[in-house]
Amino acid sequence: MQLYAHKARAAARMGDARMVRDSLDAGRARLDRLPRPDHPEHHFTIDPDKWDFYEMDAYRLLGDDERAAGHARSVIRMSTGPDGTEISPMRAAEARLTLGVAAARTGEIEEAVGMGTAALAADRKSLPSLLLVANELDKELRARFPREASTRDFDERILTITRGASSPELPF
Repeated sequence: MQLYAHKARAAARMGDARMVRDSLDAGRARLDRLPRPDHPEHHFTIDPDKWDFYEMDAYRLLGDDERAAGHARSVIRMSTGPDGTEISPMRAAEARLTLGVAAARTGEIEEAVGMGTAALAADRKSLPSLLLVANELDKELRARFPREASTRDFDERILTITRGASSPELPF
């Protein structure tokens, strides 16, 4: 399953929309034929709910913001328990960053910065993974809104986190 997801992300980086869709469709078809796992949280088990996460990622990289945002909202919904607590905080954080990227691309700076800020405030963080997507948002903000104070503030937040992540005192 991950090979289909990796292929879709690689195709997205190359701008090949057809290969992205073909890879994601093939992965989804194969996933749909598998039984639902008893322990989807197990590292070596395919978590069917994570497929939306892979689709979100590929479509964001491709620049298909409507599809990326739709999958991001689905990821946030599946990452939130009935009582409102986040059961998959990293997935939700990356989904918020995806919503931020989509908002930036459509000119909604407040939404973009708000989503990015919320994502970076998540309790549990895998900084290398989170920073990859946060840097995408930062790049979009700097390209589209270079003179805005909120763009500079978000960029500074990313730089601070990056400096802290490279500090030997911080455990990963």
